[in-house]
Amino acid sequence: MRTYKYPAQKDWKKLLKRPIENREHLESIMVDVFNTINKDGDDALVNFTAQFDNVQLSQFKVSEEEIQAATQLVNNDLKQAIRVAHFNIQQFHAAQQDNKQAIETMEGVSCWRTSVGIEKVGLYIPGGTAPLFSTVLMLGIPAKLAGCKQIILCSPPNKEGKIHPAILFAASYVGITEIYKLGGSQAIAAMTLGTAQIPKVHKIFGPGNQYVTAAKQYAQKLGVAIDMPAGPSEVLVVADNYANPNFIAADLLSQAEHGIDSQVILVTYAETLIPLVEQAVQKQLNDLPRKAIAQEALQNSKIFLVKNKQIAIDLINEYAPEHLIVAVEEEDFFIKNIINAGSVFLGNYTPESAGDYASGTNHTLPTNGFAKAYSGVSLDAFVKKITFQKITAEGLQNLGRTIEIMAEAEELIAHKNAVSIRLESLKNQR
Repeated sequence: MRTYKYPAQKDWKKLLKRPIENREHLESIMVDVFNTINKDGDDALVNFTAQFDNVQLSQFKVSEEEIQAATQLVNNDLKQAIRVAHFNIQQFHAAQQDNKQAIETMEGVSCWRTSVGIEKVGLYIPGGTAPLFSTVLMLGIPAKLAGCKQIILCSPPNKEGKIHPAILFAASYVGITEIYKLGGSQAIAAMTLGTAQIPKVHKIFGPGNQYVTAAKQYAQKLGVAIDMPAGPSEVLVVADNYANPNFIAADLLSQAEHGIDSQVILVTYAETLIPLVEQAVQKQLNDLPRKAIAQEALQNSKIFLVKNKQIAIDLINEYAPEHLIVAVEEEDFFIKNIINAGSVFLGNYTPESAGDYASGTNHTLPTNGFAKAYSGVSLDAFVKKITFQKITAEGLQNLGRTIEIMAEAEELIAHKNAVSIRLESLKNQR
């Protein structure tokens, strides 16, 4: 990790740049993938799976027998951990359910809004460098709570043509049965376009690498909605001398091990903390099974020494981190002033890992600065809000003249007439 001492604000944008590929290059790849699948359908999926996953498959759907067999391979401790996480995540997301409330905006005019589950959704579960069965819970639970009628799950197969048993167990426990052995940008394209084997969906959810993120963004151009641009993982830790250097190092490495394109950042106004964190990072790094991945990610990562907490919060809001860990004595200042972050973790005993797995909040979050405009996945992401209104005869008499005046001012006379004809009818009934 490279340290920058008191960087000038005019340099922040350049220093905070994420390690991403050229967008035009990524989109050109997506155009080819989508066009090939649109033209060749499942044959293209067979070829892409052989090319990228090194396995030859002709059937992509996971059978009920495969799900049952995989369930037997998951040890009881992990099953119980998944059950506990499921309970917490379900509690948090169930509390987000709306209660319909009709509002009478004026006498005789009633308005209300109803949440309706998106009919067909696709869930993408990464499984390349790590089998993210936790993402099944994060996406599957709110999809079920929302009442989505069809839930499609895609995850890349291993070289034996199988999906990791924990992913299948988690999906089964959530109640998802339409599971497909398909990964990468080809999975996103298949759910966008539909093939003989893979159903077309209305909205796609899930994190992934730069190619998956680029595919999701391209899917939007073809009329399929996405949750957000959720790409390579990132964390920003803001800390002072109140923080534990070993804890900070562990949090930084927990994101660095996700992938070589991950990014971790430390912001501090306590200069003496920096060498302690650097030493702890090196010590813990040597013990990691995914040391090589984390080490490469650390090449993209930075430490910023700033003069005070106000500059720290300004820098954080400029970066808009996916995960923000606040390990400072005056945490209330950051709570009140943070405006751009996906999810926030407060205090020395709130590791980002808790949100990744089992505290209850959702871990599918905006990356690459999109936290400036996007929220993380919630129950709302799986529903549409449909508004209703009902106006009585008395209500139209109360409101009608207002509508007529506004419609006439906009020179939309048919709009005015839609009211006027009704009002005239009411006059004739007297």
